[in-house]
Amino acid sequence: MHLPVMPPVAPMLAKPATAIPAGQHYEPKWDGFRSIIFRDGDEVEIGSRKERPMTRYFPEIVVAVLANFPSRAVIDGEIVIADQDRNTLDFEALQQRIHPAASRVTLLSEQTPASFVAFDLLALGDDDLTQEPLVLRRAALEEALAGAVAPVYVTPATQDQDVARRWFDQFEGAGLDGLIAKGLDLRYEPDKRVMTKIKHERTADCVVAGYRLHKSGSDAIGSLLLGLYDDRGVLVSVGVVGAFPMARRRELLTELQPLVTGFDDHPWAWARQEEGERTPRKSETSRWNAGKDLSFTPLRPERVVEVRYDYMEGVRFRHTTQFVRWRDDRDPRSCTYDQLERAVRFNLADVLTST
Repeated sequence: MHLPVMPPVAPMLAKPATAIPAGQHYEPKWDGFRSIIFRDGDEVEIGSRKERPMTRYFPEIVVAVLANFPSRAVIDGEIVIADQDRNTLDFEALQQRIHPAASRVTLLSEQTPASFVAFDLLALGDDDLTQEPLVLRRAALEEALAGAVAPVYVTPATQDQDVARRWFDQFEGAGLDGLIAKGLDLRYEPDKRVMTKIKHERTADCVVAGYRLHKSGSDAIGSLLLGLYDDRGVLVSVGVVGAFPMARRRELLTELQPLVTGFDDHPWAWARQEEGERTPRKSETSRWNAGKDLSFTPLRPERVVEVRYDYMEGVRFRHTTQFVRWRDDRDPRSCTYDQLERAVRFNLADVLTST
C-alpha cells in the first residue's frame, strides 16, 4: 500500500457544545465505529479511532469498498449497523462484530451486515487533501462516491442552521446521536478536537441497586449501577453513573454500606439471569478487556439518584450518565420508564439516502 496518507491515522475529533454554532457545515452524528478506510487497488485497511485495524471484522465492508471507492483513496466515516426492521442503528449488534473467531466473524457479516457512512476525504489518487478546506474536501467526496450504492453512503450535510436544527430534532428518532458542526475552512487535523458535537441532554431519576469498586482499590466507589422499573414491576439494569471526585468516591463507599445486601433477595440475583432478565450479572467480565472485572456489590434498591443522559438504546442508556443530585424525596418504585422522553420516529432509510 502506497498512498499519500498512510495508516494509521488518528481521526479528527469533536468537542461538546450545548448549542448549534452559526455559520458552519452540519452533519448528523452517527452512532457506530469511527473508521478511516484506506484503499490502494486491491488492498483495503479499515482503521479505528484507536488506530488499530478492524479489517478482519468487517469482510462485507472490504467487498463494498472494492466495489464503490475510487481505486486509491482514504475516506473517514462511520461503520454502522442499520436495523431496518426496527428503524434504528443497532450499536449493540455492532459491538458483537468484534469477535476473535473467524467463523463467527463470517456468520455475523451475513446475519448483521454493516454499512459505511462517509463524511470526509483525506486522499484521492496521489493527492493529500488534508490541508485543503472542508468545503473542497466535501465536494471531492461527493464526486468520488457519486456512483456508490449500499452499503456505502455519503452522510447528509447542510450549511443551513435551520435545517440542522430540524435534523437534530428528527434524526434521533432513527437512532442517530446529535449533530456535528465543522468550520467551512477546516483542515483535517488528526487527533485534535477541532469540530463541535451537539447532543441531546435529558435527566432521569433512577434506582441505585449496586456499585462497583474503583480500579485504584477497595476503598472507593468506581460506579453506581442504575435501574428503572418496567411495566411488569421488574427492575431493569439501565446503566451506570461514575464521574465523582476521588474524595467523594470514598465517602460514597461509607455512605452506602448500610444498604449492602446479598443476592438472594436482590432483583438482580442469579435467578433473574436464568429467567432471561437483563442484569449486570449477565456479563461479569468485559468482552473488550478480558481482565476487567465487572462484578458488583448489590444494594437494597432504596435510594434514588437523578442523572443526565443523552438517549436510550433499547432499554438502556446509550452512554455513561452524569450525576445531578440525590433524590431522597422519590419513592424508588416510582422510577419507571414512563418518565423518559421518547424520540419521535424518523425513517432511517431517509437519513442514509438524503445526501
